[in-house]
Amino acid sequence: MQLYVALVHYPIYNKNHRLVATAVTNVDVHDISRAAATYGVAGFFIVTPVEQQRLLVSELLEHWRDGPGAAYNPRRSAAIAFARVVKDLDEAKAAIEADTGEAPVTLGTGAALSGDVMSHSECREMLAAREGCALMVLGTGWGLEKGFLERMDYRLAPIKGPGEYNHLSVRSAASILLDRLLGRELSDK
Repeated sequence: MQLYVALVHYPIYNKNHRLVATAVTNVDVHDISRAAATYGVAGFFIVTPVEQQRLLVSELLEHWRDGPGAAYNPRRSAAIAFARVVKDLDEAKAAIEADTGEAPVTLGTGAALSGDVMSHSECREMLAAREGCALMVLGTGWGLEKGFLERMDYRLAPIKGPGEYNHLSVRSAASILLDRLLGRELSDK
């Protein structure tokens, strides 16, 4: 199963549990692109309804794909080559369907999830066993809005450390999840 990643900036909770559109950060785009390329992800979507943010991300992507950044750092250019900016998750799903000929299975996740969630090992097995494509949906800020997450086909278990503190950056969470879902063990060939 081909895996795609979406970094969603709305509908997101802020620290006061209000719905907001968070700002796209340069480092998230770079780091998640690099992680996605490392793990062979089929595509990476930066999702924001804010037109000025989409324009800014488009300029960033153009700089690294075709502009001075491509010559300056070809490895980064290669990682960013398959990143796309879209206004909402429906646009990302439509792009995946245009690429693959089928709608993706959606996997929503967040640090505060509990209850009926798919474990990382169950998800890894599903990705290895099934044909088709899946879209892992990550939120920024203080997480994806509850109703938005409930519309996902699956809710992927959160990453939990040994203590009570649980507020990873989204780029750290993306890397950990990609390693758990697609990474190779040292004994793997």
